[in-house]
Order: sequence, then C-alpha cells, then structure tokens
Amino acid sequence: MAGFLLFCRVGAVLMIIPGFSSARVAVRIRLLAAVALTVALFPLMAGDLLGRVDPDSLDNVSRAIVSELMIGAAIGLVARIYILALEFVMSAVAMSVGYGGMLGPNIEGQEPQAALTTLVSFTALLILFAADFHHIVLRAALASYDIFPAGSFPDPAVLLADLVDTLAVTFSIALRLGSPFIGFAIIANMLVGALNKLAVQIPIYFVALPAMLLGALAMLYFNLPFILSVFGGNFAALYTGN
Repeated sequence: MAGFLLFCRVGAVLMIIPGFSSARVAVRIRLLAAVALTVALFPLMAGDLLGRVDPDSLDNVSRAIVSELMIGAAIGLVARIYILALEFVMSAVAMSVGYGGMLGPNIEGQEPQAALTTLVSFTALLILFAADFHHIVLRAALASYDIFPAGSFPDPAVLLADLVDTLAVTFSIALRLGSPFIGFAIIANMLVGALNKLAVQIPIYFVALPAMLLGALAMLYFNLPFILSVFGGNFAALYTGN
C-alpha cells in the first residue's frame, strides 16, 4: 500500500510534466517509467510512507489515493504552466509579426502551432531537459511529503494559491521574453498604417509583410539565446522559491 501511494504521486507528476506527458511518448513507456521511479525511490521514502494508511479501510485508502493524485498533479502543473506560458506568448508574437497564418504540427503536444512557436517552445523544452528539470520536479515531489504527508488530504486552497502564484510568475517571465517582438510588431504596424494613409493606391501592408517577417527573424536570431537562457535559469525558482 505504501509503494502504491508513492506510485500515485510520482505517476501523477509524470502524467502532466512537459516531455513525459507528450502524446508521442507511449502510455506503456510512461507507466514503466513511473513504476521504475517508484521502486528506486521507495527505500528512501519508506519512513514517510509505511503505516500512514490502514489498508483494511476502504475509505482511508480511497481518500489517500485521491490526495496523492491531487498533490502529484499540482506539482506537475507547475512545470506544465511554465512551458504553456511561453507557448502562449510565442503564439501571440507569431500572429503579431505575420507568422501565424499557417499552422503546423506541434512536436510536443497535439494542437497545431505556428512554426515560430514550435521552434521556440520545443527548443526551450530541450534546454529544460539539458538542465535536468525532471530531477528538480522529482525532488519537489519527494520534499512535498514534509508539507503533505501520505494519507492526509491536502487543503485545496493551498494548492490553488500555489498554482495562482505560478501563473503570475510564469506569465510575467514570458511577457518579458516576448515584449521585444510585441513592441516591434506595434511599431511596424503603426508605420505601415501611416504609410497606407499616405499612399492609398498601393497595398502597403502586403508590400511591407516580407520586411516584417525579415525583421522578426533578425530579432529572433539575436534574442533567442537570451530567451532560452532566462527561461531555463528561472525554472528551478518555481520549486525552490529562490
């Protein structure tokens, strides 16, 4: 029973965090990964798990399983929200600079995305894997037993407050990373609109669209290393608070 409770928390984390929860990763692979992690981590966490839940009481077992799934899902959602914030901002950037007209396949997810969004988000996910973000998430899942012991039902207000704080921090970071492109799009569209008023006979927008695309690519070329560096460097602070 103690091992199964650990499996519920670890499995819920792997079910939601980016990369492992991708539709391109077979369910059997994710299941085996969760079982392997449970077997590897159980000797370390046996003291926090053994004797916490009465296996003969169906009510206590059901309550413990639901609580473990909730806690694991909340921990995994922090990482998922972090990557979704970048995808959201990059989708807005792609539409504002002219790259949102044709959607393509999403490498990590299932919904189609613009090529610019896919490039930045998938590269950012690779940076997180290179920085061992899954180790950070697993350490947070194990450390959560100090706050949410096995068998105790968590306070939904605490989990919700944590997710709201994560939303505020992640979208603030994502908006700062996408602000140069959004500023460029606003200035470029204002100039195109002014030129269109001066030369009504010429379709200025269609003439200026290649220049906007080239300018966005140039900005991406110079800003992408900074975007990936800031994105990868701020991930650990979501779980450590530093």
